Parts: sequence; structure tokens; C-alpha cells
Amino acid sequence: MTHSRAVFLMILVTLLWSMAGVVTRHLDAARGFEVTFWRSAFNALALAVALTWMRGPALWRELLHSPRVVWVSGICWSIMFTGFMMALTLTSVAKVLVMMALAPLITALFSRYFLNHRLPYRTWLAIAVGGFGIAWMFAQEARAGIPLLGALVALSVPIAAAVNFTTLQYVGHGNDDPDDAAGVPAQDMLPAVLIGALISAAVTLPLAWPLQASAHDMGLLGFLGVAQLALPCLLVVRLSRVLPAPEIALLGLLEVIFGIAWVWIGAGERPTDNTLVGGALVLGALVFNEALALRQQRAIAAAATA
Repeated sequence: MTHSRAVFLMILVTLLWSMAGVVTRHLDAARGFEVTFWRSAFNALALAVALTWMRGPALWRELLHSPRVVWVSGICWSIMFTGFMMALTLTSVAKVLVMMALAPLITALFSRYFLNHRLPYRTWLAIAVGGFGIAWMFAQEARAGIPLLGALVALSVPIAAAVNFTTLQYVGHGNDDPDDAAGVPAQDMLPAVLIGALISAAVTLPLAWPLQASAHDMGLLGFLGVAQLALPCLLVVRLSRVLPAPEIALLGLLEVIFGIAWVWIGAGERPTDNTLVGGALVLGALVFNEALALRQQRAIAAAATA
């Protein structure tokens, strides 16, 4: 796959990811935990079919005997799937997407303290600016008497994502404990996404009962589970072999812009000024950090080639 084609597909991934907010705003009867259940159930079904086709029936035997780290990652995926959809039912799409944009910065912080990775000064600066943006947004909304529950639920998503990505880095770099799944290849972590979807569906089903989704809702929720979630997840795994991590992170920020635009145009949900200011600080810090990281990586590659 060429670099330009990989970039195009990554933009497509962010476009698909960004549709969750506007689609949920057009549901008829499904609300709260039911939205999460159906999205996770359709996601699990799509992943089960795709992974069985890719790996054969042995997938299910391997799934039951997966190493501990795969299940840790699966639990993180389940929190991400559940927290994201619940947050969308409690607060604005723009606020949820801004909170999710913190994931790269929290991941960098976790990598520093749990994996002893040294962080460049630009990353520390980005963490400080991004953290200030979120704190400012919370403070302004608390002063205005706006409920913070939705934003707090949304915050669980980047935290779970950071734990997940830190776990994947730990596995990728190996460790000294032979019983701790050291050296598991990155591609072997893909079943964790299926585990996460299954856990999310199983946990939210009792809370979603009795189910009230209409046929119209089922069509939209099926789209969310298959096209908005399962397909992009599979694509990102493939694209990670071509695009460097900083470039994927930088392109991934388009989800915030696309998502806010979709819900503004398609559902008339205009982001508040507090969200726009906080989001601008977070996105500005991320763009600054990831752009410099990509520039440094390209310079090192050019020097090595020379």
C-alpha cells in the first residue's frame, strides 16, 4: 500500500468514526444503555464474522485461552465502547469529542510513569496546555450550573484508551516475566477488540431491558456497530503497518472536526463557546506535538537513508 493511499484510508476512518454523534441524534426510541448495547452487539457480530473469515474457527479456541494482557486490553475496549455512547446521551457531541482528544496526551503521561519513557519538552507543554483547556471548560460550565456528569463519563474514554495503548506498548517492547505475554505481536491483540465488544454488550443488556428500539433505530444502530466502529478498527490495524504512529494520531484529530461539523449540520447541535475554546486549546496542543514528532521522525529517516 502506498503512503498516499494509506493517508486517504485514514481520513476515511476518521470520517466513519465521526458519524456516531449525528446518527444517535436521529434515533426514535432507543436511549441510554440500549444504544450502547445494540452498537456493541452489532460491532461484536461484525468482528466475529470478519475475524473468523481471516483466522478460521481456531479464533474461538485461541480467544478462550488468550493471554492476560489481551483480556486487559479487551476490558479497556469495553469501557471505551460503553463510556463513549453513554456520554453522547448525557452531553453534547462536541464535548465528548474534545474529551476523547485527550487520549494521546494521557497515553504519553502514562508511558512516562509506567514504562519510564522519556517525554520531550514539547510533549510536556502539550499536556499542560491540553489539561488547562479541559480544566477551563469544566470550571466555566460548573460556574454556569451546567451538569458535569456527561463530561465526566466522557473522560473515562481517553483514560481507558491511555491504559489500553500503554498496555499495547508494554507488550510490544516485551518484559522479563515469561508468564506475562511478553513479545506478543501487535496483530495478536486484535481479538481484544472483539472481547471488548462482547463485554460491553453483555454488561449493558440487563440495564437496557426492556428493549424499545424501532426498526428505524435498528438500522441506524447496525450502521454504528458495523460501518462506524468495526470496519474502521480493522482498517486502522492494517494502516498501522504503513503510517507512523504520530501521523496516525495527527490524522485521527480530524474525527473531532468532522464530528462537530456532522452534528452541527445534521442535527443543529451548535457547540458552546466554552467547548470551542477548550477544544481549540486541546487540538492546538495535539497538532503542535504530533507535527513536531512527525517532522523529527522524517528527519531521522532521511538521515538514516543518507
